Amino acid sequence: MASQLLSPSAVGQGTASVEKTVVVCGGGVIGACTAYFLATKGAARVTVVEKSSVACAASGKAGGFLALDWCDGSPLGVLARASFHLHRSLATALDGPANYGYRPLDTLSLTLLPSSSSASDAAPSPSFPRWVDGPRARQPRTIGTTETTAQVHPQLFTRTLMSVAASKHGVEVVIGEVERVEVEDGRVAGVKLKGSDGRVIPTDTVVLALGPWSNRTPIVSSLFNVSGLKAHSIILQPKVPDAITPHALFLSYQPAPGSKTLDPEVYPRPTGEVYICGMSKEAEVPDDPEEIHGESESISMLHEIASTVSSHLRDGEAEVVAEQACFLPCTDDGLPVIGEIPGIKGCYVATGHSCWGILNGPATGASLAELIVDGNSTTADLKPFSPSRVLNVYAFALNLLP
Repeated sequence: MASQLLSPSAVGQGTASVEKTVVVCGGGVIGACTAYFLATKGAARVTVVEKSSVACAASGKAGGFLALDWCDGSPLGVLARASFHLHRSLATALDGPANYGYRPLDTLSLTLLPSSSSASDAAPSPSFPRWVDGPRARQPRTIGTTETTAQVHPQLFTRTLMSVAASKHGVEVVIGEVERVEVEDGRVAGVKLKGSDGRVIPTDTVVLALGPWSNRTPIVSSLFNVSGLKAHSIILQPKVPDAITPHALFLSYQPAPGSKTLDPEVYPRPTGEVYICGMSKEAEVPDDPEEIHGESESISMLHEIASTVSSHLRDGEAEVVAEQACFLPCTDDGLPVIGEIPGIKGCYVATGHSCWGILNGPATGASLAELIVDGNSTTADLKPFSPSRVLNVYAFALNLLP
C-alpha cells in the first residue's frame, strides 16, 4: 500500500479524460514539482512561467536537506513524510545520485564554544567525523541517520525535474513576468504577462508558486501575507574533498560570551563541496531575484564558523565557490498555503514553505496535481494548508464568524 502511494509513477493516477491547460507561475522547486507531476499524469497541458531562470532563487541556493520525521507533531508531519519517501522514489526513477546528488546521510548536532573559552585547546571528541577537528567543538549527538535524513543538490534537483517534464512530457517553459491572472465570471481565463506586447496565455487553471514574490500578485496579497526571510550561505571546495564524510551538522555557536547564539548548518555534498548556511534576517524582497546579494558581515561570520568547525574549511585550505543569499517565503502562521483560492475557480496557490521547500516540494506538487486533475489529493491531506483557513481567520477578526 505504502509503496503504491509513494511511487512517482503511481502518484495520483487520475481518471480524468479531458486534458486541462495549466499555467504554473514560478520556476522554483514548488513550481517544478507541480509541473512534473501534472505532466506525468498525462491529463494536463502545462506551461511554466518564470521571470529569470529555473531555480534562480532559494531553490538554487538552499541546503537541500531532507528529514523524514522532523516535522512530526505538527500539521507538516504528514506532508514531510510523504515527500521524504517521494524524494527516494524520484531518485530511483531519475537517477538522483548521479543527476542531482541525492544520498542518505547521518546528521549530528554539536556546540561550538566561544573563542575565549578556557577549554578551547582541548582535543575534539572521538565521536566526531574525522574532518570535524575544530578544538572548540563539543557535545556531539546523533539527530538523524541514513534512514531518516538525506540530501539533494537543490538547483540540480529542480532543474532535473523541469528538464524531464519538458523533454519527456511536453511542458513548455516561458521566460516572462506575470502581471495578473485573468478572471472571467469567477473562473480563471488566462495569465497576462508584463511587457510591451502584453501577451495573455489562455488557460483554465493557474498555480501561483511564486515563493517570496507571492505578494506581488493581488489575488494573494488581498488574502494573506507572504514575507521574506533572507538567508545567507557560502559554498567551499576543500583541497582534499575525499576527507569530508557525509555528515550533516546542525550547530549551536556563540561567537563570544554573552553574544547571541547562532544556529548555522553544514552540508557536505557528493560533489566535494561543503555548503554552510545561517545568518537569517527579515528583509524586503527585491523585484528581481538576480539582485539578491549576501551581506558582508553575515558572509564573514559563516567563514568564521566554517574554519571553527574544520581545518579543511579554513582560508587557504578551501576554495570559495559561492557567497550568496536567498529569501525563504514565510506566512504569518508558519504553515504553507496550498490549494484552490475560494471564489476563483481554477486558481491554485502553493507558497510559504519557508526552510522546508526542498523537502516538501514533491508532496506539494503531487498533491496539487491530484487536486487539479482528480478533484482530491491522496498523496497528502492538504486541509491544514488550505487558503480557506486564511479567510476564516480574517472573517473571525472582523466578527463575521461566531
